[in-house]
Amino acid sequence: MTMKYEILEKLDIMIPNPKCELVYHKDYELLIATVLSAQCTDKRVNMVTAELFKKYDIFSLSKASKKDIEKIIKPVGTYTKKSQYILDIAKSLVENYDGIVPNNRKYLESLPGVGRKTCNVVLSNIYDVPAIAVDTHVERVSKRLGLAKEKDTVLDVERKLMRKVPKNKWSRTHHQLVLFGRYICKSKNPDCTNCLLKNECKYFKKIKKY
Repeated sequence: MTMKYEILEKLDIMIPNPKCELVYHKDYELLIATVLSAQCTDKRVNMVTAELFKKYDIFSLSKASKKDIEKIIKPVGTYTKKSQYILDIAKSLVENYDGIVPNNRKYLESLPGVGRKTCNVVLSNIYDVPAIAVDTHVERVSKRLGLAKEKDTVLDVERKLMRKVPKNKWSRTHHQLVLFGRYICKSKNPDCTNCLLKNECKYFKKIKKY
């Protein structure tokens, strides 16, 4: 069953130019920024990576002091663990791919701190690989709109969206759902007044009863 055309059409109206809000100029910068974005806002990650990538490229980063990386990335939280991820990722990319992020899902998912969501973000943005990365926003919105069930896992949500969204729209729809969840269908105090998807929304129908 494909997603209702009305949902895709209304997402196009509300989010006409969706794109990743993480700032990057090189493939490895997006990979590292996405790892840092776990439990952190893109805005804060962008502040941290601006300093990190001004000081290091992928080669110098692979030889950097862990303490120095920790100092730079401290604002993103869990910085001790994330600094080790960054070091290990940089070393692996330099040793195995001369600093280039490869179009290789198996390899990328083997890297520390890189899960399926991060891999989907990187592959779709760098290599235009059709993918739907399910973060907290995509999961919440999908369940509110009835595109997935409340008890569905992140992987369940991803698979259901892949079945319901035309493959050539996977990456675009993913970014639209992220931004829709970030700015309109927020976790707390969603902006239902300015939402075009009220008629499709199980959450709105539920709260309207009270």
